[in-house]
Amino acid sequence: MSDHTDITWTEDVRPTRTRPGRRSGHGPGRATGPGDDSLPGDPDTPTPEPDTSPTPESDTTPTTLTHTTPWHSESGLPAPRRVRVVDDRMKADAAYRLVCEGTALLWRGDYQGARQLLTALGRRLDRLTPKPGATPAETFHRHRQARGHRARVLGMLLVVLEDDHGLALRRAPDVRAACTEAYGPPRHRTIVSLRELLGVIGAHEWRRKGVPIPALDARIHPHYGVFSPVRGEYVDLVGDAPLPAARGAAFDLGTGTGVLAAVLAHRGLDRIVATDSSPRALACARDNVERLGIGDRVEVVDSGDLYPAGRAALVVCNPPWLPARPTSTVEQGVYDPGSAMLLAFLDGLADHLEPGGEGWLILSDLAEHLGLRTRDELVGAFDAAGLRVVDRHDAKPRHPRAADTTDPLHAARAAEVTSLWRLAPAG
Repeated sequence: MSDHTDITWTEDVRPTRTRPGRRSGHGPGRATGPGDDSLPGDPDTPTPEPDTSPTPESDTTPTTLTHTTPWHSESGLPAPRRVRVVDDRMKADAAYRLVCEGTALLWRGDYQGARQLLTALGRRLDRLTPKPGATPAETFHRHRQARGHRARVLGMLLVVLEDDHGLALRRAPDVRAACTEAYGPPRHRTIVSLRELLGVIGAHEWRRKGVPIPALDARIHPHYGVFSPVRGEYVDLVGDAPLPAARGAAFDLGTGTGVLAAVLAHRGLDRIVATDSSPRALACARDNVERLGIGDRVEVVDSGDLYPAGRAALVVCNPPWLPARPTSTVEQGVYDPGSAMLLAFLDGLADHLEPGGEGWLILSDLAEHLGLRTRDELVGAFDAAGLRVVDRHDAKPRHPRAADTTDPLHAARAAEVTSLWRLAPAG
């Protein structure tokens, strides 16, 4: 997703001069700004001493350059209306005031200094903890609003990707491969938020290293914008639940990385159709199917309206667990506005099952603890779709946030249970 609005910005470029023994210019090496132990974004960080050695005036006269560069945001954030070019001399308090007032900061200094400034801004935002609401649902919505505000403010620190997706900043890493994976082949200079770029870099590392999946005795390699299977309990539920007596094809709806289709293949199913509507997810699932060598048993297809054609003995669906609006590509794996995917799965299940087949719904009850959906509403949706519950298998979460007492949603997370509902036609 992107807003193709251009951003016009100017910078004064001075001829590069270096003292003996110092390094300058772009690329690896120590910056001439603050050292590793100082934080350019904090008020007490000293500004580097200028080079006052005698130099002809013509050598120090700056050249003012004006640039017009396209804006890109994967989360669909609009291009900032006001942009100020800054570098390592910018203090965190001043930066915080500017971004809160709506002025974006285009960083042209040291890359590590930009990361430190982003951390300093985050610390200031973290002091704005919202008060608990009168109900769990109100607390959740206040928490979401605070997180949204935090994301918008942190998204105001910008960097320029050059026409090869590179970063022309001191001490900048090589981000070209990561950006190509996330954004596609480079075409021209682009301005992105540093926060988004760090997410792109992190996703590249996840993709390169992979996520270990004990149920597969192998790794799954998530792509940027595709939800990573780090919540292992839902994968284990699919790996352990008894298979239905009916034999035939299996459908994995909303396959994402393809992890559940791979688990079904690992359990011996001969034909699995894995569907998704996201181009990123389809590419990711196909990549993982190829890596695991199960392409002869798993077919990855664009679902269009969720279900593929035909019927199956087993239909598996792990829809987003919370009925709320996502604010980014990755959040689409967590938030399902109006429970649309959940209801589409339930409403179509009976018509897509072979006789004796089952539908497996993998769903957390976190929404129930947050007051976003009741158990009666869920069971009522089963009834409305003409389905009965054959059995249910539960698992407690193992992720660290379930034990984090400082989390505003701790009470709900601590009580959360993930369930695999085995469903069949009521008739």
